Amino acid sequence: MRWDSLFDDLAGQLDDELAVDDDAVRIEAERLRRGRLTLRERLIALCGDVGAPGPLVVELVDGTTWRLRVRSIGKDWMQADSGTTGGREVVVPLDSIAAVAMTQTQIDWSLDDVVVREPRLLDRLTVSFLLRDLCRRRAAVVVRTRTGSWTGTIDRVGRDHLDLAVHEPGSPRRSRGVEQIRVIVLSEVVVVERAV
Repeated sequence: MRWDSLFDDLAGQLDDELAVDDDAVRIEAERLRRGRLTLRERLIALCGDVGAPGPLVVELVDGTTWRLRVRSIGKDWMQADSGTTGGREVVVPLDSIAAVAMTQTQIDWSLDDVVVREPRLLDRLTVSFLLRDLCRRRAAVVVRTRTGSWTGTIDRVGRDHLDLAVHEPGSPRRSRGVEQIRVIVLSEVVVVERAV
């Protein structure tokens, strides 16, 4: 009888030690997973899902702060509704984000173990592609850079720059109405906002 008790005690101790080891391995694996997360992946976790926790407060490299409800994420950009009147659509290059102020709920959502999904076409589209689409549509935009803001129509998008025909807000792009053609380096673009 005493031997049975001893063996049961040893088996219990071994199970406890194995459980502690399993917990340590799980904790280390989770620490490594979180250490590999990118800002893009964390934003994807907060992107427009039903029940996703509220708008994000995004601080940009030009010093401005925006309340944004993220709608989609591309390879190097996010599309969101701005916190301005009417909730205009904005495109924000991910490189122009200086910080994101999140609530504890948003932090928890952004750190959740994201379900691995099949790559989508959207995941490969760059900000250049998106800007070319705005160019084709002849959409009036406000282009904000680190140094200023201009309203106009995108005439063309190159590999690392865009040509913006600057004209009066609300007026269509007409040659006689164009004040200047502004060539803007894409790395300086902070926000592109659809003009009303």
